[in-house]
Amino acid sequence: MSTLTRDVIIVGAGPSGLSAARQLKKAGLSVAVLEARDRVGGRTWTNTIDGAVLEIGGQWVSPDQTGLIGLLEELGLDTFSRYREGESVYLAPDGKRTRYTGEMFPASEHTVAEMERLTVILDELAAQIGAEEPWAHPLARELDTISFHHWLRQQSDDEEACNNIGLFIAGGMLTKPAHAFSVLQAVLMAASAGSFSNLVDDGFILDKRVIGGMQQVSEKMAAELGDDVLLNAPVRTIRWSEDSVLVEADGVSVTGRKVVMAVPPNLYSRVSFDPPLPRRQHQMHQHQSLGLVIKVHAVYKTPFWREDGLSGTGFGAAEIVQEVYDNTNYQDARGTLVGFVSDEKADMVFALSAQERKAAILESLASYLGPQAANPEVYYESDWGSEEWTRGAYAASYDLGGLHRYGADQRTPVGPIHWSSSDLAAEGYQHVDGAVRMGQATAAVIAAKLKVRN
Repeated sequence: MSTLTRDVIIVGAGPSGLSAARQLKKAGLSVAVLEARDRVGGRTWTNTIDGAVLEIGGQWVSPDQTGLIGLLEELGLDTFSRYREGESVYLAPDGKRTRYTGEMFPASEHTVAEMERLTVILDELAAQIGAEEPWAHPLARELDTISFHHWLRQQSDDEEACNNIGLFIAGGMLTKPAHAFSVLQAVLMAASAGSFSNLVDDGFILDKRVIGGMQQVSEKMAAELGDDVLLNAPVRTIRWSEDSVLVEADGVSVTGRKVVMAVPPNLYSRVSFDPPLPRRQHQMHQHQSLGLVIKVHAVYKTPFWREDGLSGTGFGAAEIVQEVYDNTNYQDARGTLVGFVSDEKADMVFALSAQERKAAILESLASYLGPQAANPEVYYESDWGSEEWTRGAYAASYDLGGLHRYGADQRTPVGPIHWSSSDLAAEGYQHVDGAVRMGQATAAVIAAKLKVRN
């Protein structure tokens, strides 16, 4: 086993950990980044499957994500706009297929009015409560002790409207059933994107992609760090005191002054802490979990839906695939669709054989875009729930009542141990942007502390 000494040890070579390491080195501190996988990127991963380049993990850039946008500019990475010309498709609960333009689903007049009213309520709550400290608001406990599902039905008697509004938070973001998380958690999700209206607007939240793939963000930062990034080095034990830390990983141990846990909270328990973490940390981590989603990639000889005047965008809260988008790569002659199967629907299809699951998912895609969608040249399912060093997607959220109870302490350091990931972000929560913001902010705090000591 090799032994190293560094000022700061970072656990996890995703966008947050690498952003932290990059900033710390700029501040003149030495770092070691320990990554369990054989690659960098964390929950971003651009891979070639059967000859097709696919974004297995996080990929989109929205206009408000200035932390990520600034980093892309620094790294010399360019973006391109997601294709969204033409009509979208809405599948009603009864299966009726409607083509439409604009942001609002083509439902009944009453359902549309209710969706608009609910959006206004959620926008007002997001503006009042904000993303920085939602747990500190006077309404925090009240909103955190009722599920988003039941709250929506207190606000409206229109089931279709409730399901459609729920889709944007439950299936689209937290990837948990709306009965499994609170209104406060939903409001945090909306506030982190600027408003609930921004989450509803797929043209905003899913605006651009990185040419060549989002994983390049991590790859370029890792290249700058060179030998300070160690792969295939899962951390097993962190021995700490107030002034120092010893991190033991497979094949290497590193002594330092600070350590950054730049992994999702559900993985904290994979590490043995000596002495153990405080009681509150143990309790908090048990109330944070990742959701479940299958990100489906289907590649075709051409983007055939465009010839039919369709954008490739589709929504159907009752469908197996609740969302679908044109995900064609930059200047690629082939067409790629990406669809999402979330929470309980993912449970359902995972109970099927791989062949049955593929057939069911492709049938759902065909319901949106026609029979050609059932016959892709390349088909792939991103299943982060089975990935050893992630175990879910997209990011962690609290169970019912957990956010107001523990949120104030989720970023509080324990001795030399700091916490940094998109799961803990305010702005950019659950996105690459949040990971970058958290990494940079954590680095700034540590650099200030260590400079004072020096």
